[in-house]
Formats: sequence, C-alpha cells, structure tokens
Amino acid sequence: MTHPPLVPAEPAAAGDGTPYSAIFDDVYHASHGALAQVRHVFLDGNDLPQAWNGADSFVILETGFGLGLNFLVTWQAWRESKARGRLHFLSVEKHPFRREDLAALLASHAELAPLSGELLRQWPPLVGGFHRLHFDHGKVTLTLLLGDAQTLLPQLVANANAIYLDGFAPAKNPELWSPELIAAVTRHCKTWATLATWSVAGELRRTLEQAGWRLERRPGFAPKRE
Repeated sequence: MTHPPLVPAEPAAAGDGTPYSAIFDDVYHASHGALAQVRHVFLDGNDLPQAWNGADSFVILETGFGLGLNFLVTWQAWRESKARGRLHFLSVEKHPFRREDLAALLASHAELAPLSGELLRQWPPLVGGFHRLHFDHGKVTLTLLLGDAQTLLPQLVANANAIYLDGFAPAKNPELWSPELIAAVTRHCKTWATLATWSVAGELRRTLEQAGWRLERRPGFAPKRE
C-alpha cells in the first residue's frame, strides 16, 4: 500500500516559548510544565503505573505523538515502576518532526535525555505507514503510525488497556476528535480500558458517551479547571 507524502511539522514557538504548530495554530503543551502535564493528565488519568502492575503486557494507544513527551514520560514511569511485563505504545502522527528538529525540541527536557537519545537514534524516515521501534531489550515497543489517523487506525490490530486522547484542541483539529475517529479508537480497546484526555469540550463528552465510555471530570492542570 502506498501512502501520500507526509508534511513534516516545522519547529516554532508561541510568544512564551512554548512549542507551537503553525499548521494547527495551537501549542503542543501547556506553558506550566510539559512533563508535569503528561503525568497529571495521562498517567494519573489512566491510574498509571498502578494499572499495569503485575500485567504480562500493557497496551497504550495514543492520538497525536507530537514531541513524544507522552511516550517518553510513560516509558520513564514504566522503568521506575520496575514493571516485569512488556509495554506496547502505539501512536499516530500526521505531521511528524524531522529527527534534527525533534532533537532540538527535546533538548530542554534534560531528565528525559537518556530515553530521548534512544528514541532519536531509532527515529524513522518520514515515510507514511507503520514504524516499529524496540527499546530495553524488547520490553518496550513503540509503534508509530505516520499519516492520517482516519486512514491508519482502521488498519491497526490492537487491544488497548489505556488511551491517551491527545492532539490539538478539537476546534483546531476536528478530524482527530470526530465521532468516526473516536469509534475507531474505541474498537481497539479492551472492555475495561481507560481513557484520559485534557479536553472537556461538551461535544467531545457527548461523542465519548455515545461510543460507550463512562466519563468523570477530574481536577485540571495548572490554570485549566478540569
């Protein structure tokens, strides 16, 4: 199968220095601490690392790889928890960064340097399709789906324990939050899977409920109320 050429993300910054996407006119993360945001929204939101304790394998599906911070922080938590099983992290990204640009963006996160260095060493060519990267002697696998999520997710075979519903704001990137996309994500979940997202938009909540998710609001990160 051939894939349309990818349009790489170009590094840019908002006025406060936060990494910014000109394609979507939105920032990649909050300005109040990117790594703390990942831990608060996605790890705590999916009750990690508690949820993977004792598991032979644990599968996370993410929409929007971006800078890779969600993956790197999750990998760090996996290591620190001394999990014995295998972590499978699957993430879709329509506009990936070139290796050199990603390296420059990750350089400011010194605590992740050992992990980001390994990620960068294996960073694939920007060719559409599935790219599988292995770390920690095969105990951690990252599968990158480079291209349009609406095209690639139906090709995926997965049984996810947890979902990181990420990406730019629904108003900026509506395709990634559409009922069709949410339904595709849901089809790749185990019955008792969990899902976390920073967005509390009313339309998204209704879409998730219609797809069968039971929702709860939790305290937000930094100035975001919930």
